[in-house]
Formats: sequence, structure tokens, C-alpha cells
Amino acid sequence: MSRPAQSLNDDERLRRIRALEGLKSAAAAAQAELAVDFAASQVSEAESGAGAGASDGLDSVRRRRRQVEARIAIRLGEARRESPHSARVFLRSARTLTADLPLTFAALQSGHLSEYRAAIVVRETACLDPEDRAHVDRAVCADAESVAGLGNRRLEAAVKTAAYRTDPKVVVARAAYAVNERRVSVRPAPDTMVWLTALLPVAQGVAAYAALVKNADSARATGDPRGRGQLMADTLVERLTGQASAPDVPVELNLVMTDRTLLASDSEPAVLQGYGPIPAEVARGLAAASVVGGSRTWVRRLYTHPESGQLVAMDSRARLFPPQLAKLITLRDQTCRTAHCDAPIRHIDHVLPVARGGETSFDNGQGLCEFCNQAKEAFDSLHGAGPPSGAPPDPVGTRSYPADLYFPPLRVAS
Repeated sequence: MSRPAQSLNDDERLRRIRALEGLKSAAAAAQAELAVDFAASQVSEAESGAGAGASDGLDSVRRRRRQVEARIAIRLGEARRESPHSARVFLRSARTLTADLPLTFAALQSGHLSEYRAAIVVRETACLDPEDRAHVDRAVCADAESVAGLGNRRLEAAVKTAAYRTDPKVVVARAAYAVNERRVSVRPAPDTMVWLTALLPVAQGVAAYAALVKNADSARATGDPRGRGQLMADTLVERLTGQASAPDVPVELNLVMTDRTLLASDSEPAVLQGYGPIPAEVARGLAAASVVGGSRTWVRRLYTHPESGQLVAMDSRARLFPPQLAKLITLRDQTCRTAHCDAPIRHIDHVLPVARGGETSFDNGQGLCEFCNQAKEAFDSLHGAGPPSGAPPDPVGTRSYPADLYFPPLRVAS
């Protein structure tokens, strides 16, 4: 089927691409305004409905405010098709843009800034009070045409410089506090690889990278055939694990697959906990490595039914999920079961709460990240516990619990 755009010349195609970019930015600005208005309406409704409850004490007011914010995050996330945590971050940015950064917001509306670039301004002024934030806004975004020509790094540098000039003490204090946010994370990458990321103080991060570069260059100078990137990666693994060689690292892997995947079929992938689906051939290689050769890799193989794709179920009479049942649910779900959220599982929760007759069972358990579990509990506290699993989804915008917020248990193979 032919497309009308095929008859356009290249100049017109570029003009339309530019116009569509502006439309995307304008839509992002409109969405920010709507989100802020929605949140304000929800807060106003909750406060007017609290009535005499507002006199219960400051702790009660704070607790109800957290519950309302959780409800807002859940419903806004469902509308944007993203996790409640991402929705909360978006709302925080939208509030800052519309209230404290009018010129940045105007540049977003006019298409001179993309949503991502506007978020840079929000992020780099987060430590400032509203008055100082507005000063940085005027210093950087007064000329929309000029700011549109800045690259992302130059824009970030301009905002950082203006923020430092506005209030050096606050910026320094923010940098000192940021040291407490250091952490290490892992995320899946294409082709059965992972991104191992460390957020470090600048001096430590630069020193660690320089040490890896120096070691790689020394190895290449002595004839090592590996590339610099390969050598740096292998050295990182060896130094972190204390092994003489990266492939010798002892590890336990939880590999979920059918017997067909193990023995013959290449059409069904396996699931590796902490990563996701992997090719059948790779899975068979991992399974074989655990029983042959000198490798010290232990692979816990969990088999699923070749037709239903379900792991073997377990039940418990306890209110809390026993460790083995919790582990089985974690292996089944792999990531947070909240719609649009793929954060690591931190809590095992009842789909149908125990207070409403829910069982501590494999079928009634679900893996959730910490934020989504807390948001769900706050939502339940405000509006009552949700319906049993499998209830028809409620349309976005109703006051009832969003039954389609959580996915059904993951079928790892079918």
C-alpha cells in the first residue's frame, strides 16, 4: 500500500520531521500541565473528603498525604503506560516545570526543547529553592533559539554553571550528599550480555577507570591478543571476584526451561533469573558447563510444563511466604509484576490480601519492587483492598481499584 509521504521531496520530508518534533514537545508540555492539574484535583478531593480526620494529628495528615500521592502515581502511571515510580518522577518534573521554570516550559511548548532536554534543566536545578531556580531559568532559557542550538552536554554544563553562580553553597552541599547515593546496578543488554553500572564519587570513578586502562595497555604491550575493552572487562571481573581468570568465577545460576529446551528444541528460549529470556543453545551450554570440565558454575535447573509453561506450585498456611516459595515466585515472575514496571523484585506480595481470604500460595503470590508494593499498600489503605486476580479491568479514571494494574503470573515458556 502506498503512503502519501512517498510523493514528497526530501526538503518537505525534513520540514515535516521538524514539525513533528515540535508537536512531540508541545504534547509533552500539555501532558505535564494535565498531570499537574490531575494531581491538584486529587489532593483537593482527598482533603475535602478527610473532614474531621484532619484533626487526628500531624502523623495522620502525613500518612493520608502519602496515600493520596501513591494513588496519584498508580493512576497516572496507568494513563502513561509506565510504572508508578516513573509516573511519580514525571509528576515531580512537571510540577517544577510549570511552577518554577516558566521559560524552560515555554521552550518545551514551542518545540525549542525536547522533553528530555527540559528534564535536564529540572534535574540540575533540583537543589535550588524556587526563587533561585527561576533565576537559572532566566539565565539559560531566556533566548529559546540559542538554547535550542546547545547539545545535551553543553546545556547541562550551562545549567550547572548558572546554578553554581546562583547559590554555590547549596550546589556544594548537594555534591557532598550525592556521595551517599553511590551504588552498583545490573541491567540486561542485547545478545545475552549485561550492563554492570557503578555510580561513584568522581575521583573514585575516574581512578578506577584509569587503573583498568593502564592494566589493559600493559597487557597489550606484552602481546595479549584481546582488545582494550575486552581486557578492561576481564580485569574488572577478576579484581571484583578475586579469581585468576574471568571465566573461572564461581556462580549459581537459576535457569528456567522445559525439557525440550534442554534436550533438543531451539524454538523455545529459557529464562535466566536476573536477565530474562536466553537462546536455547546458550541455556544448554550453561547447563553443560555445570557438570563437565573444571568450571565452578552451579546451575539450578527449574523445569516448566511443556504445555502450560508453569513451574511446579507450592502452598503454605503461613501468612508470610516461606523462603523457598518466595524464591519460586521470584523465579516465575523475574521482574516486578506491576504493569509497565520491570524493576527487580524486592517483595513477595499477596494478589488477594490475606484479610480478604487470600492464600499464601504460588498462584496468589506476586513479585513486586519496593516502590510498587508500598504504593499498592497505600492505595489499599485509602480505598480498600483490590479485587481477586482475574477481575475485569477497570477503565482508567474510575475511583475503584485498577484491577489491571498487575500482570497475571508470568508463563516462562509455552
